[in-house]
Amino acid sequence: MRIWDIEPKYLCSKHLLGEHRELHAIWSILTKNKKGYSRHPETLRWKGKLRALYLRHEKLVKEMIRRGYTHTSNLDKKLAKGKAKQDEFVNTIKEQIEILKKKGCECIKRIKNYENI
Repeated sequence: MRIWDIEPKYLCSKHLLGEHRELHAIWSILTKNKKGYSRHPETLRWKGKLRALYLRHEKLVKEMIRRGYTHTSNLDKKLAKGKAKQDEFVNTIKEQIEILKKKGCECIKRIKNYENI
């Protein structure tokens, strides 16, 4: 389970769509008080930051649509409370970039020019 902290345009389609799916899982856990994965570090870092999670979702959706995907799974904006910015990380952005590079996917080409390297 992972929500990346780099701009969605740098993610390959596999990671973009995977993150979108996992974001919905975390949203559901946090908004419906579900138990599964509720103690996972990735879930815990979004507790009290549903607004930030909502904004991340909007970025993912924008990139998905730019790539030609259809999006129909909107989040309830009324539930987007708390901090608007994520300031907690399981891995630093630099570490996330290294993780993606090692995966051998299209992210390697996309992050080659990432401005924070």
